[in-house]
Amino acid sequence: MALGILFGFGSIFGSFLLEGGQIGALIILPAMIIVFGGTIAAAMIGTPLKVFRKAVTLVQMALFPPAFNVKPTIRDIVRFSSVARKEGLLTLEKETGSVKNPFLAKMLRFLIDGADPEVLRAVAESETHYVTERHNQYIAIFQKMGGYSPTMGIIGTVMGLIATLASAGEDPTTLIKHIGSAFIATLWGVFMANIVWLPTADRLKNINSDERFYMELITEGILAIQSGEVPTVIKTKLNSMLAKSEQVKE
Repeated sequence: MALGILFGFGSIFGSFLLEGGQIGALIILPAMIIVFGGTIAAAMIGTPLKVFRKAVTLVQMALFPPAFNVKPTIRDIVRFSSVARKEGLLTLEKETGSVKNPFLAKMLRFLIDGADPEVLRAVAESETHYVTERHNQYIAIFQKMGGYSPTMGIIGTVMGLIATLASAGEDPTTLIKHIGSAFIATLWGVFMANIVWLPTADRLKNINSDERFYMELITEGILAIQSGEVPTVIKTKLNSMLAKSEQVKE
């Protein structure tokens, strides 16, 4: 994502420089305050503070998305199934300490405790659902900011034009220069919407989709162990959820 933002800055502002513009002409503090401050203020007004604070921290997640290590997880589930078939489900107790993923650890604990398949699936689906609901709250904030930002840009431009026309003198060159500066707010509003806010929402959607898939894969694997399926069948079943190039070979 960071590379994409840099590429966006380079492409758009680089083209501006190639056309003979000066980068200083784009850095107009009042216009930027209206766009950035107004967009953030609008998002804060329509969002509970605790949700908004969490959304700010998710920018880091968008820049550095978590890794959902599917292949190692499939190998672990296949190993758990082998141990369970040879020594029984209770022997998986010794494996719980090595499990790093909280959801896998929770599902493994339910398996060891002898939860019914229907209960186990219901719990897994419920957690997956509410994780998605929480993520959608944060994604919606960035989508709204993508909508607010161009509007704030227009507000900044209108305010700039009002100030320019109100103080217009006899020199038309000065007037033209100030009119050009007034449109910088619109530029920043549209730029931030389409290069930062909306792409951030899309990135968080993709992360949520990856996490949801990862949780579903774990659920299917644990249920397969519970039903007593052989390790090779479990591996084949979980591999079928992946693209051929991503499947566990060994």
